[in-house]
Amino acid sequence: MKILIPVLAVLGLLGLWIVGSYNGLVQSNEEVKTQWSQVEVSYQRRFDLIPNLVSTTKGFAKQEKEVIGEIAQARTHYSGATTMNDKIQAANQVESALGRLMVITENYPTLTSSELFKSLMVELEGTENRISVERKRYNDIAKNFNIQVRSFPASLIAGFLGFKPAELFAVSTAEAKNAPKVNFDNNEKAN
Repeated sequence: MKILIPVLAVLGLLGLWIVGSYNGLVQSNEEVKTQWSQVEVSYQRRFDLIPNLVSTTKGFAKQEKEVIGEIAQARTHYSGATTMNDKIQAANQVESALGRLMVITENYPTLTSSELFKSLMVELEGTENRISVERKRYNDIAKNFNIQVRSFPASLIAGFLGFKPAELFAVSTAEAKNAPKVNFDNNEKAN
């Protein structure tokens, strides 16, 4: 009896620790999912603005159909993406194509002076700021979850119960190295 009570106490404490670790992992995982939803809400706002921006730009920049096609393709890729990683890659494609479109529009002073275009650009700028904030929040929450999943001894519970580290947003190094050049000279195209 003297041995049974301490063994039961240790097993009880171990059980409480396992339940506490599991509940903490579940809560952190739900926070990651919730914040990812916020990122997607911001993306949806961007995607809602893109058709208006593209149609406004089309009227002025008919020869820039390649970039407009890339935006449409990236938007379609995002809507068909099923995993978070696929959605992140598709969102990066949209950002890259939008960046090229913004550089191209600098060559069309009539377009940039259009009130509709200016209004859409202000909305898009605000949306891009929201996306940046939501991504940072997501990365902060995901980082905390990843620390929890990878830290010993909670990593034992996480591994056993199938919790995997969350994916983080990262800038594509190829895109970061090849930032678009803005040229305000109308006689020479921007790259």
